[in-house]
Amino acid sequence: MVIKPDEWLQQAEYDIETADYLYEGERYFYAVFMCHLSIEKALKGLYVKKFSKTPP
Repeated sequence: MVIKPDEWLQQAEYDIETADYLYEGERYFYAVFMCHLSIEKALKGLYVKKFSKTPP
C-alpha cells in the first residue's frame, strides 16, 4: 500500500509543529528528534510523488 504524498507531508508538518512546541519548552533533544522525523517524512512524500511507489 502506497501512502499518498500529501499524507506524508501532513505528518511531516505535524511533526515540525511538535518540534517547535518541544523547543519552546526547552526539550531540545526531543525537538531535534522530531525535526529528524519531519525531514524523513517530507523526503518520503517527495519520493512517492516523484516515483509513485513505496519509499525505501
